[in-house]
Amino acid sequence: MQKSQKSVAALETPVFAELSSFVAIAEALSFSRAAERLQRDATVLSRRLRSLESRLGVRLVERTTRSVALTEAGRAYLDRARDILRSIDAADREATLYATGEPRGHLRLALPDSFGRLWLAPMLTEFLAAHPRVTIEAEFSNRFVDLVGERFDLAVRLGELNDSRLVARRVCSRRRLLCASPGYLARHGTPRRPEDLAQHACLVFTGLPGRNHWAMADAKGAMRRVAVSGPLVADDAEVLLDAAAAGLGIMLGTDWLLGRRLQAGHLVRVLPRWQPVDEGAIYIVTPSGSGSASKTQAFSDWVAERLADPPWARSASDAGMLKGD
Repeated sequence: MQKSQKSVAALETPVFAELSSFVAIAEALSFSRAAERLQRDATVLSRRLRSLESRLGVRLVERTTRSVALTEAGRAYLDRARDILRSIDAADREATLYATGEPRGHLRLALPDSFGRLWLAPMLTEFLAAHPRVTIEAEFSNRFVDLVGERFDLAVRLGELNDSRLVARRVCSRRRLLCASPGYLARHGTPRRPEDLAQHACLVFTGLPGRNHWAMADAKGAMRRVAVSGPLVADDAEVLLDAAAAGLGIMLGTDWLLGRRLQAGHLVRVLPRWQPVDEGAIYIVTPSGSGSASKTQAFSDWVAERLADPPWARSASDAGMLKGD
């Protein structure tokens, strides 16, 4: 019981402090030995015992200058008190396993829609196979969920972060690229400077601020901002991706979305010496506060390790598609 009593004595709750003090005194039959066990002053234990007896309205311990003995009520109370402390100790150890032991428990994830399906979904099955004591509930959506209010354990977010209640772990960068199909460029010509985009069919994503104005910078930092328009405007980037691959126009998209199509040759880069202005990166976020469960930390590490060298950038770069002219 010594370990249980020490952990309980550390609690600030008076009831638990009184309970642990009584058990220590009852087992040691000595105030001084009980005080040594709990690393408290004997007068503190005596005060706690008096408070407990006053609250219960019964005397639990008979004490003289030479001896300590339990009353009948004290002996009966000791059995129950020991059970309570054992239960608390078991609960402490079980809870600690969630933080430091094998990952276990139910993990609620908020994952971005397209990015989640393309790159994170395979990681879920791999993670579950490696951690059989974890279950996952994943929401694939582009809405910014309230992790605290909706009780999500972890989210993956793209772009900028503004919620100060969250702990953010930057996983990797992302880039925006201009792309079009070889067929479109063969029919309509290849833009040579940003201003040329005004004369082309552009596929517009409504999720971007200032969606009809594309801002770009060259290697020296010179900025251009061009008004664009075209045959298709959508809030789904994958719809625009299919349209670009079908030759309907020029698309402004992220490297993680375009990488496979670039590698396959369905799309080629446009204006590679000009970098579309973009803010943010790819982050893993968790609610603020210490003591993340081991399941949450394990999943965070799992994703971070696999995205440290982004697979979309690696495959497209190997194919020579993300390099400049």
